Amino acid sequence: MAAAFERPTFCCCRKVVTGSNKSENLSSPRNCPIDIASASNFQHFQIQHFHLELDINFPSREIEAVEVLDLVCLKPEIQSLVLDSHQSLLIRSINAKCLCNSGENNWPLSHRLDPFTDYGSSLVITLPAAIKPHRNFQIIIKYTTSDGPAIWWLDPELTSGNSKPFLFTHGHSVCNRSFFPCFDTPAVKSTYSATVMVPPGIKVLMSATRSTFDEQENIYRFQMESPVPAYLLALVAGDLISADIGPRSRVWAEPCLLKIATAKLNGTVERWLSAAENLFGPYMWERYDVVFLPPSFPIVAMENPCLTFIISCILESDEFLIIDVIHEIAHSWFGNAVTNATWEEMWLSEGLATYAQRRITTETYGVNPSSLMNLFTYEKGFCFVYYLSQLCGDTKCFDSFLRAYVEKFKFTSVVAADLLEFFLGFFPELREKCVDNKEGLEFERWLNASGPPLLEPDLSPGSSLIKPVEILYQLWSSETLDGNHITDIDISKWKTFQIVHLLDKLLDRSPLPHEVMMKLSKNYSALLDSMNAEIRIRWLQIVVRNNYLPDFYKVRRFLENHTSRMYTGPLYEDLCAGTMKAIAMETFYLTQNRLHVNLRRAIQQIFAHSANPAAVMTLLEDKPSDTSNPISLRDVNVSA
Repeated sequence: MAAAFERPTFCCCRKVVTGSNKSENLSSPRNCPIDIASASNFQHFQIQHFHLELDINFPSREIEAVEVLDLVCLKPEIQSLVLDSHQSLLIRSINAKCLCNSGENNWPLSHRLDPFTDYGSSLVITLPAAIKPHRNFQIIIKYTTSDGPAIWWLDPELTSGNSKPFLFTHGHSVCNRSFFPCFDTPAVKSTYSATVMVPPGIKVLMSATRSTFDEQENIYRFQMESPVPAYLLALVAGDLISADIGPRSRVWAEPCLLKIATAKLNGTVERWLSAAENLFGPYMWERYDVVFLPPSFPIVAMENPCLTFIISCILESDEFLIIDVIHEIAHSWFGNAVTNATWEEMWLSEGLATYAQRRITTETYGVNPSSLMNLFTYEKGFCFVYYLSQLCGDTKCFDSFLRAYVEKFKFTSVVAADLLEFFLGFFPELREKCVDNKEGLEFERWLNASGPPLLEPDLSPGSSLIKPVEILYQLWSSETLDGNHITDIDISKWKTFQIVHLLDKLLDRSPLPHEVMMKLSKNYSALLDSMNAEIRIRWLQIVVRNNYLPDFYKVRRFLENHTSRMYTGPLYEDLCAGTMKAIAMETFYLTQNRLHVNLRRAIQQIFAHSANPAAVMTLLEDKPSDTSNPISLRDVNVSA
């Protein structure tokens, strides 16, 4: 997954209890890790399959749903089933069905919704005594869901084509409990099926291996035939059309975007898939389709099996598009097939996927510019995987290890101990040298100590890209600016990653001297205006953090035209952290009707944390949102 503006963190806590026999299903109590993010009692049950029947109503923004869970109880005397749920789910009825000596029986069940955290609740279902251990039974839940964190309803004006309403779901990491009651933990995997009814003219896609469409009844049917965790179930519905871009891939997009999306990915996805297969083994999900979502999609990309979600504005940047798609392809092996069993060990998916992404990129393109990217969970995890590759001494041997690792653990969820034990088993000479002979490895320090990575990868192949960035940054950082040398370096010829790297370094150094900001704006501001959003967001953050008023109109213009949390969030945070809270709030009230409700809430929380809480709440609750007559910020005290 490509990250949102809430940057992921590398957590080294290890609240895990696990067995070593991976031939058993992870739902058995012996093998289950402890997941502090789940309220469910998933350790006591094995889920074999679940089915969803969904009737999507765009005018009311509701989904009428029936869920059928096929379960086996693993322990005697279990009196209740606890599922992860959410306050936004309206549970209408729950029944149990099982085969007993007297034949098939069906019981209505009592239930209650208990508080758990701010992101979910516990759905506690009382089980009948007739349900015995190690026997199959079904739980049938009828419910309605509307406006939960996983469900994003978009009015036509929030889409790229402005023609039809749109819906997408986003389950990562603990949001799908607001879509359907579930064991919302990456430790539990199962197959699923779904039947979806929508109004005519709306296309439905899901992260599934099989799909059919009954045109007469306007019903879509989906089947995911490989076990996946709950967070990887995803749905999108809207004005979508497709074009083939390879023998097992197609691109989906709104009609206005399909031509450019097809042109940029045609033929390349198959090339990347083939390179990944050569490295890590067969692609096991049959199809690899890509759907481009409207600008309200809250992150860059999400690796839903068979159907990668990508924000449409990434089409502005060829380099970011390539790296993001390759990263999501890598997740097909590391994350989707072999999954971190708890979110505390998310690096097992992101670190390995980042390593795999760079191996795929190196195999297809040579020098890898993505080494300039830096997100801690991804990068520290990558550095640890790189450390393992250096221990074995040969990149190709390590590729063979990763291939065997995927084959061993595919369709299961693992913890770090599984990876390391298999690594030492694959390279017995390392076990003999470093463990049996007590020379030691650095596994414990990597996994449990804080601080920077113990080994940083060799980035010398990318020096031709990094060196000019470092030279220009040093020129801008010197006490006496050398204007001639600065203007001699033409950044319009640079790759996106080089400009991003320069702007990130300047952003980290902000606030900058006013003279530097004036000359930066004079040299680059007009040029950066014509570049993609990944570049512009960084320049505008520099403008805000340096209170450079001549370019503030560009900040407002950017916020008026971008509706994704990953772009608007950082700017609103920087505006509210400085002296420009009034501009932030005025811009928000001019644009709020074009923002998704989840984004509006996120921005309101930024205001609440940075301004006078009573004044902000008065403004949020009592003022109308009529943008034809915007609120004047002189009406409210927004001082901290």
